[in-house]
Amino acid sequence: MYNAEKRGKRQVLIRPSSKVIVKFLQVMQKNGYIGEFEIVDDHRAGKIVVELKGRINKCGVISPRFDVKLADYEKWINNLLPSRQFGHIVVSTTYGIMDHHEARRKHTGGKIIGFFY
Repeated sequence: MYNAEKRGKRQVLIRPSSKVIVKFLQVMQKNGYIGEFEIVDDHRAGKIVVELKGRINKCGVISPRFDVKLADYEKWINNLLPSRQFGHIVVSTTYGIMDHHEARRKHTGGKIIGFFY
């Protein structure tokens, strides 16, 4: 997705599809980084067609998925994001997949999935 954004593409095809990828895309869409996305069921692993807006500077996944406590968000923000003003770290919590701002509001930790800015 990052490479397609750099090349100036308007849409990108992501495969295989999974629930985690869909939730990650929903967080990106909620924050205005991507447009609409459509899940194409081909009776195999599935595909996702994503409309790009040209706002993604970088996005990536964190593997392995490290546990992060509420107090440790600051350390990860400093490591992954270019500044504190913009960018989001996507976290899988017991309340679902959300960005670190929402996780702080709900006062919960979780596992880091990825980031985008």
